[in-house]
Amino acid sequence: MFFRLLPATGVLLAIGLVAASLQAQAPQTAKPAAIPRTADGKPNLHGIWQVRNRAQYGLEDHVARHGLKAGRSVVDGGTIPYQDWALKQRDENFLNRQERDPLNQCFLPGVPRIMYMDFPFQIFQTPTHIAMVFEWTQVFRMIYTNGSKHVEDIEFWMGDSRGRWEGDTLVVNVANFNDKTWFDMSGNFHSEQLTLEERYTMLDPDTIQYDVTFTDPKVFTRPWRISMPLYRHKDMPRLLEYQCVAEMEEAQGLFERDPLTWFPKP
Repeated sequence: MFFRLLPATGVLLAIGLVAASLQAQAPQTAKPAAIPRTADGKPNLHGIWQVRNRAQYGLEDHVARHGLKAGRSVVDGGTIPYQDWALKQRDENFLNRQERDPLNQCFLPGVPRIMYMDFPFQIFQTPTHIAMVFEWTQVFRMIYTNGSKHVEDIEFWMGDSRGRWEGDTLVVNVANFNDKTWFDMSGNFHSEQLTLEERYTMLDPDTIQYDVTFTDPKVFTRPWRISMPLYRHKDMPRLLEYQCVAEMEEAQGLFERDPLTWFPKP
């Protein structure tokens, strides 16, 4: 076999041609699409959203059990920093979760639990308010972005939400909780001293990064955080309906569905 030596300029020319050919054949990485914006320039969060994780069953790593799907932790660092007494309480909650979980009695899920339940929710946005309506029992949240302060001396199942914009991130402070709600089906809980800082950051037109920092000095040894993406529904023009009390009563045999009689006849 014979090789022909090319002059230096020829070698450089050949290398350049090969490189150009390879570049032309390589897949081109598309630039991320610009996020949608409202008339006042803020990221437009309007739409129907839902998580794709198992956080509703347990925020930490958990194996599958009856009624619980296995899932990975969404907690920074993996575990929730409970005080010793509170960790024992959480473990007792878990063992008695069928009776103690407030959601099993159709009580309001609280925040942030409702954000990662297996039900979609819809966001409506104005310059002074952001409303969230949820498929689960048509619960809603109102986030005030008009500069108003938290109300005083009132406790809420869903907390009291006040938001502001930090650049392109919506930051929501949630306070004035009662101590009745859990964070998941695994018994993770809080006291009435809970406060949250939620952060909503649009990564692209169809993804919102959702981060929450929890502070409750009565239950935890320090603040801690969870993180997860929310994904846009593109094939869902409206929310459907799930009525917790009605579904529970029917399952318990307390009433039977009547046939629909009010539809017009063909």
